Parts: sequence; structure tokens; C-alpha cells
Amino acid sequence: MEGIFKNVDIPGCTIMDVQMVPEGSLTLEDGRIFTDLPEFCRVCLQLRPTSDSNIRVELWLPQDWNGRFLGTGNGGSASYISYNPLALGVRRGYATANTDMGTSPNAFEAIGHPERWVDFGYRATHEMTVAAKSLIQLYYRKSASYAYFMGCSTGGQQALMEAQRYPSDYHGIIAGAPANNRTHLHTGFLWNFKATNQRTGAHFSKEQIASITRKVVEHGRGKDGGVLHGDNFFTDPRVLQFGPETLAASQVDDDGVSLTEEQISALKLIYAGPTNPRTGERIYTPLPFGSEACGGGLDLQQDPEQLPSSLLYPFHWVFGADFDYSTFDFDHDLDTLNERLAPILNANNPDVSEMKALGGKILLYTGMADPLVPYQDALHYYERVIEHQGGLDQTQDFFRLFLVPGMGHCGGGPGLNEIGFRGVSSLPVDREHDILAAMVDWVEHEKAPDTLIATAFIDGFAPNGMDFQRPIFP
Repeated sequence: MEGIFKNVDIPGCTIMDVQMVPEGSLTLEDGRIFTDLPEFCRVCLQLRPTSDSNIRVELWLPQDWNGRFLGTGNGGSASYISYNPLALGVRRGYATANTDMGTSPNAFEAIGHPERWVDFGYRATHEMTVAAKSLIQLYYRKSASYAYFMGCSTGGQQALMEAQRYPSDYHGIIAGAPANNRTHLHTGFLWNFKATNQRTGAHFSKEQIASITRKVVEHGRGKDGGVLHGDNFFTDPRVLQFGPETLAASQVDDDGVSLTEEQISALKLIYAGPTNPRTGERIYTPLPFGSEACGGGLDLQQDPEQLPSSLLYPFHWVFGADFDYSTFDFDHDLDTLNERLAPILNANNPDVSEMKALGGKILLYTGMADPLVPYQDALHYYERVIEHQGGLDQTQDFFRLFLVPGMGHCGGGPGLNEIGFRGVSSLPVDREHDILAAMVDWVEHEKAPDTLIATAFIDGFAPNGMDFQRPIFP
């Protein structure tokens, strides 16, 4: 099998390993096991578009191929191959690729290596795409009939980067909870971290965080657009007006949980969102109401161990290994951060006209109980696209947004938490229940998705069984 790829002529590409995987299961080097896999060829490669690049890619090529290519996204600071989307893709017959985005073994190793920042920002995904298409041609002796990209979080950033910078790479792009406003998103993390760590007594217990969410949800119950009877999540958190003062010790909740003055002050800052201390201008959107207790919420964003090691890497890229969060100036230091990183990390350009002109389609989705990449930012981006296109109808011709009530970050959460992007086997793979199937139908048959049936699993976990389903609309 290695012979097929022996004379690969892709600039900067080295084939590291080729493995035929029989039908059944695959055990990875770290011991993880993926089951229910078809027979496929696993190709591991290294891409070096610059002398300082070190981009890892895996391409899985199923023997029973559906003729399509699926590029898939990563998460967080990447630095690893994401295998779940690879498995999802080959199970459905796609030749499927994923990249570590050039940040292995971890993002902090990229300090002092600006070419790797570019790889992470946009270059690795494009290089993966170009190489994968060439290898598909070699292996199957024909090119893919259609190319699709699907990713969430950092994968959503990758998706929008592709739409904005390389609109001919894919016929259809699915962007979930996109971390496309990267420098401002991470400034939001730093804002919340400072709010809970710079003064004594501002940390929240897990019980307090759960109580905050319960109080917020109850405050919105029965209001138009708020919390429906029987739900524990918002239909639209934007309708809520809520003052954290109601959580003070003088107003003890039914469960006996109350907050100190220091915690109230921190919560006010968090709900206000990061602002420029000199101009008062908002820097980034705050956590959505009702998302506080979700994964990636207050518990993570106040954590003195996890938050700095997982989400503050862009500050270290710009300010060095000894960056001290406590001295960060949300005025001039933010300018410096943006000058260095915004041009390569932020996918904020609302002009995706070229993709439209090429006949490409974009689907954007995001959970409305996502505390890690708040839905408001994706909504603001979409509104800017509408303005650039000259109206909603002109935009929905090729680009649609689905807001998912109650969904956390890329799934989970107290409400609806699945629209097919994780490949849950208990759900039908059709255009009503599965966003990838909906995209394929739109691209290949011009059937635009007017409705998706979203599913809520018990406790957000598919093996627990289905709780309920509801339609969502663009």
C-alpha cells in the first residue's frame, strides 16, 4: 500500500506512515479504541510549508468510498489529531482528514515561533485540504466529486477561515460555535479569570454556580422568549434582564446558597463582559444567561490551574513565557495583542461573496447555553454578513445560521444538544436530523435546509437515551 504514495509530489509533504485497517476496530497508540469502523487506509503525513512548520495530518480513506472528501476541525489550541471526526467521516464513507494545526506537542511550544501561529490561524487547514485532495486522487485514481468541511469551536474558526480565505477549497462548510473572533474571545477568558482571581473570596463553589443558573432560569420562566414551562433552559437568553444583587446573602435562595459581596462584584463584571477601561467600549460579549454551570463555564474560567494552561496561550505568544495575567491592560495591551495576532487568528471578515459566487454553501450553528464561545458573537458575525450581502434573503441563498436553545459548547448543555454533528448512531442520518446530510442535500440537490430536528439526550449524554426533540429554524 505504501507504493501508491511512494512518489508523492506535494511540496513540503512527507508520508510518515501508511496502514491498512481491517473492518472492525482501531486501537490508537495511546490505547483508545474506535469501533464500528469500515475497512480503510490510514495515511499519516507531515506538512512543512515553512522551515519552522510542523503540521501533522491524518487522512482516512475508506475502501467503500462515497466519492466525497470531508475535512474536519480540531478544538482548543489543537496540538493533536482529533480522531472522533475521522471516525465519523469514514463510517459514512467519506475520505476524511484532520490536522493538529501545527501546534504539537502543545501551544506553549509555539512561543517565539510566529510561523506556527500562522499555521494555527489558517495555513494548516488549507495545506491539509490541498494535500488530502492530491492523495485522494492518487489512491482512488479519481478526484473527490464534492468537498465538505465540518468543525466546531476551533473547528468553527477553521471553517470560517476557509470560507473567507480559500473559498474554492470546499463546496459546503459547516461552522459550529466558531472561535473566529479569537483575540477578543481569549480576552474574555482573561477578563473572567481576573474577575474571580484578583480579589480574595471571589471564587464560586460548584453548588453556587448551579444555584446561579437555577436562579437565572427561574427569573426568565414564563417570559416571552424566555424559559418555557417545564424547561430548564432559555429559548432566547437575550430577553432576560437580571441583576446579580438578587443573589446576595440577604436574599438566601431556597437551597440555602448565597453569594458574598466579592462574588457579587465578580459576577457583575462577568455579566457585563470585558470593556476597555479608558473608552468604555465593549471588547467581547459576556457569558449567556443560563450557561454558567455548563461545561467550560464559570468553574473552568475561574480555575487557577486549568484556565491559564489551556486558554491563555495567545497572550504568551505575544508577551512571552513569563506573561503575568494580573498586569494585562485591556486598553493598550489589547491593541498589542490585536496588532500581532488578529490578522492571522481572527476570521471576522463578513465578505464571503466569492464562496457564494462559486456556488458554495455555509451552515453556522451554535448553542445558546455555550459559556465557552458565546452564541452572541456568532450572531453578530452573521448579522454583519447580512449587512454586507444587502439583506437576509440574499444571505440565506447560500449561508444560514441555526441557533440551538439550551445547547452547551459543541453539544451537551441543559437543552437541545445534538443536530447530527457528532454522529450519534441512534439518530437518522437524513436532512431533517443531521446537519451534514442537510448540507450535502443543499449543495448537491439545491434543497436548502428550512428546519432541523434537534435532539435533547438525558443529561446531554446520548447513551442515556432521548429526552425530547424540537425543530429549530434558520
